[in-house]
Amino acid sequence: MTDDSRPARTTLLGQNQYGKAETRVVRVVREGRTHRIKDLNVSVALSGEMDEVHYSGSNASVLPTDTTKNTVFAFAREHGIESAEAFGIHLARHFVTSQQQIHRARIRIEEYAWQRIGGTGHSFARSGQETRTTEVAYDGERFQVVSGLKDLVVLNSTDSEFWGYAKDTYTTLKEAYDRILATEVTARWRFSWTGEGEPPAWEESYEQARGHLLAAFADTYSLSLQQTLFAMGTRVIENHPGIDEVRLSLPNKHHFLVDLEPFGLKNDNEVYHAADRPYGLIEGTVLRDGADARIPVTD
Repeated sequence: MTDDSRPARTTLLGQNQYGKAETRVVRVVREGRTHRIKDLNVSVALSGEMDEVHYSGSNASVLPTDTTKNTVFAFAREHGIESAEAFGIHLARHFVTSQQQIHRARIRIEEYAWQRIGGTGHSFARSGQETRTTEVAYDGERFQVVSGLKDLVVLNSTDSEFWGYAKDTYTTLKEAYDRILATEVTARWRFSWTGEGEPPAWEESYEQARGHLLAAFADTYSLSLQQTLFAMGTRVIENHPGIDEVRLSLPNKHHFLVDLEPFGLKNDNEVYHAADRPYGLIEGTVLRDGADARIPVTD
């Protein structure tokens, strides 16, 4: 069928991207008997001049997803993995600058930490419950680097209240003046660096941001989880001038006092039932004054 004989389209192609998801790459750096490990889960998404492959099936502008997988492995060897952020920047720049038809690359990375066992230099155990995350986007002119973490479980056994809330016919929750506050933190923070000048010290900035999140959670006498969320984001921004935005998702891991009266026992805030679902989900963004919100909620 020639171009002239194609039927008129009644639909248009909207946002689209393609790539290879969840390429697991482990890089071992051997310094004599002492080794270092970087363990990443890398997802690549590319977008650009991709109309024709959707309309006609022509693959002329399509870089195979298998190639993106191979690039991840090759770059791990050629460039090393100094940090998840630096590795993502290398990849994003490569795909946009080496392929004319690709206008934007998004690299998402999860990093799994390992710690050495005992006095050996080559035996490791997975460390930390949380997973470090990174997303790098590049459009040929500007980078956007969003780092973060997920699955970081924290708990305050006191210094938390919840009372004075709105009530209606269906409200049965009792007001609490001394409760357990627990959550599983998912946090993402956007750097102001867009490619000009010296990039942040990625490894150091992660430890700093994580530390400020934990410190704010521990130090805040909480009257609501929303208040704690804002304190956590504020603590990061006020102490890290290179971060303009912090987005937090905090599920409330409810702990309910168990009624022990049927057994003739008192329960003075000592025995709780930990309920995993349903759960309250508190989400919010904290911005540096004057900064625009640019972390996409979803793609």
